[in-house]
Amino acid sequence: MSAVVAVIDDLREEGDELDELVRELAAPDWRGPTPADRWTVAHQIAHLSWTDEVALLAASEPDRFGDEVTKALAAPDSFVDEAADALVAAHAPGALLARWREGRQRLDKVLRDAPDGTRIPWYGPPMSVASMATARLMETWAHGQDIADALGVTRTPTARIRHVARIGVRARNYAYAVRGIAAPEEEFRVELRTPEGEMIAYGPEGAAQRITGPLLDFCLLVTQRAHRSDLALTAEGRDADQWLSIAQAFAGPPGPGRLPRAEQGDHR
Repeated sequence: MSAVVAVIDDLREEGDELDELVRELAAPDWRGPTPADRWTVAHQIAHLSWTDEVALLAASEPDRFGDEVTKALAAPDSFVDEAADALVAAHAPGALLARWREGRQRLDKVLRDAPDGTRIPWYGPPMSVASMATARLMETWAHGQDIADALGVTRTPTARIRHVARIGVRARNYAYAVRGIAAPEEEFRVELRTPEGEMIAYGPEGAAQRITGPLLDFCLLVTQRAHRSDLALTAEGRDADQWLSIAQAFAGPPGPGRLPRAEQGDHR
């Protein structure tokens, strides 16, 4: 199995797992708030549906995708919320769920059928098929975490979150750039423990700037699904410490992140 097929398979499984979480929800649960400001469970699924459809457009009709980039540039702080609001207003939960499922299936096929070497335009630099699948998996996992938190569900981490960690490491310099900060020139060492006790490492072994801790905690940090103070991550070096405060694995402007657990209200 190629690495590209493997990540597409993992994306499909991540979507299927989230589908299991929401498919039997009653209407009031769809309207329930999540940790994201103003977003209900329905907004979370609407956002995933919209981003899957935009990714499908980018992969299959790149010229038309340029119109989406223009819209984003015209309203960088609101276009994501507006897209989610529009889908929630237009669809009852069952129809929204069906739309998300259809979009996932169509994107899955387009990614699998893409010729070797395909580059897909996006809101940042063009992406390889594997990178697009990884980005979609990261978003599916992150917004799935919002839904799980809203429902009071504790999810068991899977090996798929390695993709989330990888994109978080690769996006290090982007996190600096969107804040107008010059990124450190030296590489960092990142050592993460899986729930099974395996060590996953990125960067040179002898690097002075180091991040260590659980794989799950790192994924929660770079997707901004938990506050740093609630996670068992350790930074060695001033630059590494700064990165833990600004890290983001997603494209777009810096997110607001999460408040420390002690300061959060009840989202259920």
